[in-house]
Amino acid sequence: MTPPQPVTVFIDVPQPRDAVYDYLDVMANHEAFTDHMLTNWRVSGPPTGIGSKANVTTKAGGMTDEAEIEVFEVEPGRMIRERSIAAKGKRIAHGTYTLSDLPDGGTHIEFEFALQKVPAMERPLLPLMRKLLRTGNEKAMQRLAALLESGQTAKAA
Repeated sequence: MTPPQPVTVFIDVPQPRDAVYDYLDVMANHEAFTDHMLTNWRVSGPPTGIGSKANVTTKAGGMTDEAEIEVFEVEPGRMIRERSIAAKGKRIAHGTYTLSDLPDGGTHIEFEFALQKVPAMERPLLPLMRKLLRTGNEKAMQRLAALLESGQTAKAA
């Protein structure tokens, strides 16, 4: 099976790229802007960078599942890539935050969620899954921007 097209969302914020990266680099900080779809956060491993992990309960479309999210690639100041394993290892996805400078200052934050492996019984539901992922991730980006704006980003490693 060819993996489905990734779901990409983005938002522009006035904060400098390094400040946004420093906030996103701390895995525990992600709970504050994703807890509408990822609950019961348990972080482990190093607090930042490669190997930083979270075990979470996913909520989407009335269904729940356990997932492990682990950072496996970084480009400091620019990109963080996570691997998400769920459905008892049958669903694998990559989530990638890519940051770039805006021409007049601030940061363009892009988040791409790309399913790498999907259980056969979920394949007919891919259009619905993509819609739920887009809606949930758009809300996460709005919540992230609000946190950055409010200055409530002091949680650090």
